[in-house]
Amino acid sequence: MDSGYRRVLLKLSGEALGGESGRGLDFEVMRRVSRAIGALASEGVQIGLVTGGGNYWRGAKDGGGKMERSQADKMGMLATVMNSLALCEVLGQEGVPARVMTMIDMPRIAESYSYLRAMEHLEKGRVVLFAAGSGNPYFSTDSAAALKAAEIGADALLMAKNIDGVYTADPKTDPTAKKLASITYDQILAQGLKVIDSTAACMLRDNAIPTMIFALDPPENIIRVVKGEKIGTRVD
Repeated sequence: MDSGYRRVLLKLSGEALGGESGRGLDFEVMRRVSRAIGALASEGVQIGLVTGGGNYWRGAKDGGGKMERSQADKMGMLATVMNSLALCEVLGQEGVPARVMTMIDMPRIAESYSYLRAMEHLEKGRVVLFAAGSGNPYFSTDSAAALKAAEIGADALLMAKNIDGVYTADPKTDPTAKKLASITYDQILAQGLKVIDSTAACMLRDNAIPTMIFALDPPENIIRVVKGEKIGTRVD
């Protein structure tokens, strides 16, 4: 691949897996995502994957003021497990070998996470879906993705979102907002931008892992980013 990426961590928002409605699962979207991932895997790119759970439940947001934060976050973790199982199934249907590994032990559902076992899967060309966030409440799936990117030695974190990059303001409400080709983690932290949470930004900065933020629509953008095309916004 032109970018030189040998191993990447792909973060997919739960809402993106829900398609236009942002809820539940859109299997056509997942099929196209799986085909893009398969195209990269066939060229030797090793892929770890973290999904959000917002198409079912967002812990702090959906549970805020209604239930204790830790319990709400645990529900969010379970939502990511459901998404990972579904996406793993679709990957398999598309001929892409994949495994789900959970940060919370649930051996009748999927493999419990082990660093050595995860690396073995990656080296054998299997996509590894890291489910259940970080396994702890009070951490977002952005932070879980940053943690796993650092742990597996990813060359980059790819964040496929419902927006095509980082803007100077919210493009939905400000017509003068302009998309940025690049920005630094320090700028994100200093300006309080919400494109990635501060815990994740600090971890990625401290481990010198660049992040590419781009639109999942169309899913083929995943291939374009890994090939080195300048789409979305680069953060480093």
